[in-house]
Amino acid sequence: MKINTENMKWERAPKQYVITEDKIEMITEPYTDLWQRTYYHFRNDNAPVLQMKTDEKYFSFVVKTEFDTKVRYDQSGIVMYLDSENWLKASMEYENEQIQRLGSVVTNNGYSDWSSVDVDAKIKSVWFRLSRRDDDFCIEHSTDGVNFKQMRICHMFNVKDTIQFGIYACSAENSSFKATFTDMEITECKWLAHDGQQPDEE
Repeated sequence: MKINTENMKWERAPKQYVITEDKIEMITEPYTDLWQRTYYHFRNDNAPVLQMKTDEKYFSFVVKTEFDTKVRYDQSGIVMYLDSENWLKASMEYENEQIQRLGSVVTNNGYSDWSSVDVDAKIKSVWFRLSRRDDDFCIEHSTDGVNFKQMRICHMFNVKDTIQFGIYACSAENSSFKATFTDMEITECKWLAHDGQQPDEE
């Protein structure tokens, strides 16, 4: 199902953005980011986030992002922002002229983690897919919008029946770039039920 952009709401709108039926563009502002405590011992909670709400327990959300990143920590991708201390994101994040980091951050109870893999800095677009199965989530990426590779499976401890999810972009250092989001859709859950060991009885 194609997403109606009119149903998406800003959490901290950027100063410059354009929303049409088929495309969302935003210009990031310097020193904007999402991170909580871990390792760096600081808290950043000022990145622009554009989200929609759903009470569906099983679904997948797909979006393509294109980015003209050029300074360390410039990033754009998908997000599920519940509140300042509970959220997850996946993005392509610029590091230098040789590499960027394809990664994900999961923040539970005010502490963030970060898992990533280095990829070629020449890549300037990627598809992300976020899937929900109750309180568990799967993040995947694709370079062609067809074949997706798993990045992360995680549990969110403070998820309610209704969640918010969508897109974000930010520049953690003194930078600004344009992020473009297209091909947004919600589908049946592409993260299939596990077909191996049965769940433990609780």
